[in-house]
Amino acid sequence: MSTASYQVPAQAHQVELEIKRSKFLTFAAPAVNRQEADDFIRSLRGQHPQANHVCCAYIAGAPNTTIRSMSDDGEPSGTAGMPMLKVLEYSGYGDIVVAVVRYFGGTKLGTGGLQRAYSDAVSLVLTDLPIKLKVARTTLQLTYDYSYDGSISRLLERYDVEGIVPNYAQQVTLMLAIASNELSTFKTEATNITAGNIQVLLPDAD
Repeated sequence: MSTASYQVPAQAHQVELEIKRSKFLTFAAPAVNRQEADDFIRSLRGQHPQANHVCCAYIAGAPNTTIRSMSDDGEPSGTAGMPMLKVLEYSGYGDIVVAVVRYFGGTKLGTGGLQRAYSDAVSLVLTDLPIKLKVARTTLQLTYDYSYDGSISRLLERYDVEGIVPNYAQQVTLMLAIASNELSTFKTEATNITAGNIQVLLPDAD
């Protein structure tokens, strides 16, 4: 898994572009996995049953993920999906799906014209797309005696953690997600303040 942080859509966004009376409705939305991307595209096709084409591209994960796809949806091969995906790759965004709903206006654009139209449509929707920074995280499970609970709580306040789920039994067990780039330092500090009396597990590790 990549430890880098990267920009992702904060919410869905839509723009409209008209070229020679053809309307290109472009949508961008978050997609953390292939299922979310496919569901979004399927939803748009359901909302626009009269559209001539619903072309799409997505990068479902970090910008360097291999989970990416594209579709020309009936447009000449290579004129829609690939130009759209290229714009996404150049943007550096991750967790993103884009779809262009085309209503044909009666004038053919030609191969080059289509490539430019779909590229421009995606570039336009990305221009004002609300974005946020996604921090790559690692899931941790901490187990320690009650006597260290205060020290561990104060330690966690100094780190980028979220989703803390405690379980109080014979010992304290915490599940949490920490920023991956802070993992090594946190493990060292947690070990030091408990004199080694803490178990740090990575449940998601192979």
